[in-house]
Amino acid sequence: MTNKLLSMLGICEKARKLASGNFQVESAVKEGRAYLVLLSEDNSARAKKSYSDMCAFYNTELYIYGTSDEISSAIGKEGRKAVCVTDDRLASKIRELLKNDIETMEAPDGKNENI
Repeated sequence: MTNKLLSMLGICEKARKLASGNFQVESAVKEGRAYLVLLSEDNSARAKKSYSDMCAFYNTELYIYGTSDEISSAIGKEGRKAVCVTDDRLASKIRELLKNDIETMEAPDGKNENI
């Protein structure tokens, strides 16, 4: 994960626009408050499938990215494998950072085209 993305997650937490943990994320998605869900890559296959189905049903964007340690340290809480952003503007900024980071990782021949 990039430092900007981790910083944005911290800002979302500080602004109380982030739900973290399985129960809070599930509640936010089902209530229609979630704009973006971020799962850690080290989640189980069952959890990924469950979140994928839930987000598809409730029309919420889902990204699987980073580790639970990175996400947890960014928001200052231990053991968080799932977070969701409950603010549209903050979600759009995180979405932009995720897409930029994914494009950088997928650059051909391992060259970073964004430098």
